[in-house]
Amino acid sequence: MTIYTRTGDDGTTSLLSEQRIQKDNLILCVCGDTDELSSVLGIARAEGLSPLNEKIVFRIQNELLKFNAEIVSPEETPARITPEHIRQLEQDIDAANLLPFSDFVIFGENKSSAYLHFARAVCRRAERNLVTLSRIEPAVSGLLLQYVNRLSDLLFVLAEKEASF
Repeated sequence: MTIYTRTGDDGTTSLLSEQRIQKDNLILCVCGDTDELSSVLGIARAEGLSPLNEKIVFRIQNELLKFNAEIVSPEETPARITPEHIRQLEQDIDAANLLPFSDFVIFGENKSSAYLHFARAVCRRAERNLVTLSRIEPAVSGLLLQYVNRLSDLLFVLAEKEASF
């Protein structure tokens, strides 16, 4: 078996439901953003994170797989991102216990921090595209919007924690 199928040569791809859609469909833009996000998180992990941040980032990468599965088939499967996922992100943010910031942050204290800030920026792009998608696809769960919003906050906090190591 080869990796190429030639079925996408016409600019379409299939969803989990086997429905074919254009490769520039907003569903795939959101999935591409979160795939890119997971890739950047992988670079941060490969660079070396604190043990706690490594554990959190690995968990997030797994949750992004669930996130994408829900994006491509929101009506066909039960919710994969749950309120518990959002509560966990909030607990992680609260546990970081960072003081309020009074000024803008300049990124690049170290590589792992910079990669986490890069991941945060990709997450914000995913959020913007998800907001647009939610306006045209009512099946998009509000939990997904909450998840990416909290995730970008968490990535900021993790990046700042990494900058202090």
